[in-house]
Amino acid sequence: MSKKIAILATHGFEESELKSPKEHLEQQGWTAHIISPESGTIKAWAEKDWGKEYNVDKTLDEANASDYDALLLPGGVINPDQLRTNETALSFVRDFFQQHKPVAAICHGPQILINAEVVEGRKMTSVDSISKDLKNAGANWEDSEVVVDHGLVTSRTPKDLPAFNAKMIEEIKEGKHKEQTI
Repeated sequence: MSKKIAILATHGFEESELKSPKEHLEQQGWTAHIISPESGTIKAWAEKDWGKEYNVDKTLDEANASDYDALLLPGGVINPDQLRTNETALSFVRDFFQQHKPVAAICHGPQILINAEVVEGRKMTSVDSISKDLKNAGANWEDSEVVVDHGLVTSRTPKDLPAFNAKMIEEIKEGKHKEQTI
């Protein structure tokens, strides 16, 4: 069955955390669109320096959560920090939860979920440096390579990408999760 997945990102996303999941989604025969506040290209962060530029498929103003089956939020330090203060991005994220669709976030990506106010009571993981932020927002944080909570998939770092990608694919195949809500 054909699926469309939105990847919400802007400049400074961790390259492996977008590239690897996107490749896994496309290996399923699915379409993965990069959605960003800006059109054109966005530049990756590749561990310790700037990486490649990636084409934006749609701007946030052009995208609608109802057109997608799931949402991916890659991390990096700069990317989520920019997106978590963008009200259009937060509204886009909340729409996936309201529509009970799978959402996958890795590393610093859950910072966006904090500001979207969708983490309270949810079982999650992340990079250790934002664990306190998630706990303060009401999430039940644990130090595991991947955590799944009713369609919400979270992981810690690029080292966890194999487990993250597998669980993300599994949750998308399952489809909507009635417990996946705000």
